[in-house]
Amino acid sequence: MTHILVTGGAGFIGSNFVPYFLEANPDSHLVNIDALTYAGNLDNLIEVEGHERYTFVKGDICDRKLIEQLFEQFDIKGVIHFAAESHVDNSITNPDAFMQTNILGTFNLIDVAKNYWMVSPGVYKEAYKHSRFHHVSTDEVYGTLGKEGLFMETTPYAPNSPYSASKASSDFIVRSYHHTYGMNVVTTNCSNNYGPKQHDEKLIPTIIRKALGGESIPIYGDGSNIRDWLYVLDHCKGIALAYFNGVSGETYNIGGRNERNNLYIAKKVCELLDLKHPRKDSSSYKDLITYVKDRAGHDFRYAIDASKIENELGWKADENFESGIDKTIDWYLKKFIENNTKSLA
Repeated sequence: MTHILVTGGAGFIGSNFVPYFLEANPDSHLVNIDALTYAGNLDNLIEVEGHERYTFVKGDICDRKLIEQLFEQFDIKGVIHFAAESHVDNSITNPDAFMQTNILGTFNLIDVAKNYWMVSPGVYKEAYKHSRFHHVSTDEVYGTLGKEGLFMETTPYAPNSPYSASKASSDFIVRSYHHTYGMNVVTTNCSNNYGPKQHDEKLIPTIIRKALGGESIPIYGDGSNIRDWLYVLDHCKGIALAYFNGVSGETYNIGGRNERNNLYIAKKVCELLDLKHPRKDSSSYKDLITYVKDRAGHDFRYAIDASKIENELGWKADENFESGIDKTIDWYLKKFIENNTKSLA
């Protein structure tokens, strides 16, 4: 049994990854450490509660002694690092938490892993010669695009928010441990994820929540900002593939090739809700869309060229945006109906 430390596994992407990975890899035991801040929720992991190859630890990746203890206790032979403060708006109002978790936390993890797995630079202990540190990052480290072009692994970093700056810093820390100490690392940078279990603060859950509550649906600026949307399970499959088969020291961009602007997203969600859960007065949810002041430093467009992971590792997204958003809305509607039923009981 190989013991792998997963950080931030109670968050959105991590909580989709954990059940997928456990089912796909019966020889692995996952130790999930999560601080359970506002973005982490154990309800997201109800399907693996009590699983014989899964252990949850409530803790902070900035707590170095705890990380060292977990490596010793479970004989950790791999790390898949999701844990991060990730909401751009929050990074603008409270950047300190982002610098602590995303930078210091990443340093703690990789430095403990180096000390536990390696004898000296370039030399692994025999039992850990296949151990790997996988760092999960974002396309926001690349900055913003105009109307043309795609982010590639060779695109220069140009982060524009405290969040993306902290993630860029963590990417460079991981890179430095490969080049300085010869650590077996891989980094993946993803486009905008969507799907089940996403925190309410994010765009698509906000649209769904506001619509079902009969509230105004806020859209920044004129809604023309564009993102490349990636269904979360497709991302999880790409992470697992890069963890097992990626070349040490390499970066792989994972994107859905689904560019949509925010206004299109809002209208599409409203159209599907009109069909699946019509309003009592028969009006469209689109009537709730409102425009609010754009946020500071709002990047115009992100889009990823995923050719490298497609060509070198054979990854391919199973969902297009239309199929993925349909599944996503079904999941949130089911949750909404269940919650309303409980409140009426």
